Amino acid sequence: MVFVMLWVGVLNGQVVQAETAAIAKTPGNSNPLMDHKLGADPSALVYNGRVYIYMSSDAYEYDSNGKIKSNSFSNLNKVHLISSDDMVNWTDHGAIPVAGPSGIAKWASGSWAPAAAHKKINGQDKFFLYFANGAGGIGVLTADSPIGPWADPLGKALVSRSTPGVSGVVWLFDPAVLVDDNGSGYLYFGGGIPGGDNPTQNQWANPKTARAIKLSNDMIHTEGSAQLIDAPFFFEDSGIHKYNGKYYYSYCSNFGGNHPAGSPPSGEIAYMVSDNPMGPFTYVKSILRNPSVFFGVGGNNHHTIFHFNNKWYITYHAQTVSKALLGDGMGYRSPHINELTYSGNEIVPVQGTMRGVSQIKNLNPYQRTEAETIGWNGGILTEVSQAPGGMVSSVNMNVTDIHNGDWVAVGNADFRATGATSFKANVASTVGGQIEIHLDSPTGQVIGTLNVSPTGGNQVWRLQETNVNRVTGVHNIYFMFKGANGQRLFNFDYWQFATSSSGGDAG
Repeated sequence: MVFVMLWVGVLNGQVVQAETAAIAKTPGNSNPLMDHKLGADPSALVYNGRVYIYMSSDAYEYDSNGKIKSNSFSNLNKVHLISSDDMVNWTDHGAIPVAGPSGIAKWASGSWAPAAAHKKINGQDKFFLYFANGAGGIGVLTADSPIGPWADPLGKALVSRSTPGVSGVVWLFDPAVLVDDNGSGYLYFGGGIPGGDNPTQNQWANPKTARAIKLSNDMIHTEGSAQLIDAPFFFEDSGIHKYNGKYYYSYCSNFGGNHPAGSPPSGEIAYMVSDNPMGPFTYVKSILRNPSVFFGVGGNNHHTIFHFNNKWYITYHAQTVSKALLGDGMGYRSPHINELTYSGNEIVPVQGTMRGVSQIKNLNPYQRTEAETIGWNGGILTEVSQAPGGMVSSVNMNVTDIHNGDWVAVGNADFRATGATSFKANVASTVGGQIEIHLDSPTGQVIGTLNVSPTGGNQVWRLQETNVNRVTGVHNIYFMFKGANGQRLFNFDYWQFATSSSGGDAG
C-alpha cells in the first residue's frame, strides 16, 4: 500500500517531515470505518455492548509490474473482522482464515459475504459465521466468542444444490441470518438472474432467486424446504431484521431490464415486510441508493441493518478508500455505517456520508486498549501478533509498519477529573523510536513521550512506561511515531494510562 508523506520545509539543513496523511477516514469523520485495510459485504453482529463487523477479504491485487490492478475477487477466502463499542474507534481483529487448503473449512475455496449470529444453547453463548463458497453453496463456522477461534462443525456445506427448495436459484450465496425472539433461527440467501446471457424483462423483474429456510436448534442444520421470496428486481445481498413485530427482508436490486416506477432502481437496497419470518413478503420501497450517488464511485451494493444502543444503523460498502488512494475504485470496497430511522413502520431512505455516525460513548484510557483500536491513522498497517490477546488469548493483532511521521489516533478518551499521570505501552522493536502523545490533533499539546527501547525482536514484547503531564477531561489522543527516517521503528500491541507511575487505575 502506498502512503503519501508531507514535506514541510528545511530546518538546520535537514528535511522536516510532517505526519503521514490519512487516506480516506479523516479526523472528525466516521466513514469509512477503517482505511488501513479493505473489507466488503459488511455484516453486523451486536453482542455484549459491542458491534462486530464481518467482511469479505478485499485486498489489493498486483500485476507483474507491481501495479495495483482491478479487483478480481480472488482474495475472498478469509473474513475480515473489526469491532467497536462506540462506533468510531474500531478494533482490528484480523482475518479469519475460512477457506482454502490452509483454511478452517478446507472443503471450500472461497468465503464471500459473511453473516454472523449469536445464540445461547444449553446456557452457553455460541457464535455462528455463515459464508458463501463462491456462488455454489453456504457454509458455517462455530465459536465460543465473536472473534473466535473458529471451527468447521460440518466439514461440508450447510446449503448446497441438494437442499430442498433451492431449484432455480442461480447463485447460492450472500447469507443473512435471524435469531428470532423465541430462539428460532432462519437463513436467507440466493441471487442471480435466470435466462443466461439474455434474460427476458420478466426474468429481470421477477427472478425468483431469493430464499428463506429454517435452521435447526443447533443453527448448523436446516429444516424443511427453502421458501421463495418473490423480491422485485432481486439481484443479491439478502438482509433481515425485525422491527415492531414485523420482519424486514432487504436486498440489492439488479442492474438490467426496465425498472418501472414503484420498483427499485438499479443497484439499490430495497426492502419488503412480512408478519412471518418465512414470508410471504410484501414489497415496500428502496432505501439506499447506489454508492455512486453519494461517493462518485459505484459498483455493487451490500448492506446489513442492525440495532445498537437504542438506535438503528445500516452498514454498507463503498469504494472510498481505493478511490482516495488510487484515483479510481477499481472494485475494492470499504465498510461504512450511517444511521437509519423509521417513520411509523416505514424505513426512511438513508443518505450515505463520509461524516457517518456520532461516537456514542467515551473511550476509557485507564483500561488496556489495543493499539489496533483505531479512530484515525496515517501510514500504519496491522498484523497477527504473537503477544497474548486482550479479549481472547489466542487472537491478537498489533500495529506494524511504523515509520517516522506515522500515527494512530482514538476519539473522545475520558481522563475524568482524576487525571492521568503515566502511560505504558506493550512494544517490540529491533530499532526503537518514540511515541509522542498529543491531545486533540497531530500538532496538539504533547503530554508525554515514550522512548521505545529495542527489545531484541519485532515480536519480543516488553511493557515500557513514562510519566505524562497530568491530563483531565475528554480528548482525542494522537500517538505520533518518531524515529530514524526510512526505518521500521517498532510494533505496538496495546496501551494504557494510569493515575500514577505505579500503575494505579482510575477506571
